[in-house]
Amino acid sequence: MTHNTVQPGWVRITHWINALAVILMVMSGWQIYDASPIFPVIQFPPSTTLGGWLGGALQWHFAVMWLLVANFIVYVALNLASGRFRRKLLPVTLKQLAADAIAALRGRLKHDDLAHYNAIQKLAYLVVIADIVLIVLSGLAVWKSVQFPLLRTLMGGYDNARVVHFACMSVLVAFFVAHVAMVALVPRSLLLMLRGR
Repeated sequence: MTHNTVQPGWVRITHWINALAVILMVMSGWQIYDASPIFPVIQFPPSTTLGGWLGGALQWHFAVMWLLVANFIVYVALNLASGRFRRKLLPVTLKQLAADAIAALRGRLKHDDLAHYNAIQKLAYLVVIADIVLIVLSGLAVWKSVQFPLLRTLMGGYDNARVVHFACMSVLVAFFVAHVAMVALVPRSLLLMLRGR
């Protein structure tokens, strides 16, 4: 790794694996959801789903689940072991958040140094990390409800675990959309995640 590498190889690899896994999980999840909607007014068009039918979607969902979980564990473990987590994402203060939120609303949030995250980015990454943990736990409560009764109870029961899973998926999709929008606004960030600098 050269001195001017901002994103090490392991960050870039886990980032792109995570992006692929999230897309496949969401699309197959939408197909599963459509088979038994929590909210009847919300249905996902077949063109945005994966699996073709409930059985196919479940197979996709469970296969990709292992990739998502394994990749997430590697990402978090390497971030903690390298100290990158503390350096990049902490601390986040209300003062910083307020200042960066005001700057963003005024269109003056600077992106000159992509090696440093602003407070909004830090919060977004922390939220999405916690969100993925909750997605996995709520998914486990839905998938293995009988085997994990305590987890099911902590989620408020089976039906509520489905609502939690759906809500967490919605947060993840919102993050994904915002992330892509920011890349469109700051294209250099895409190059950074491709070549590391």
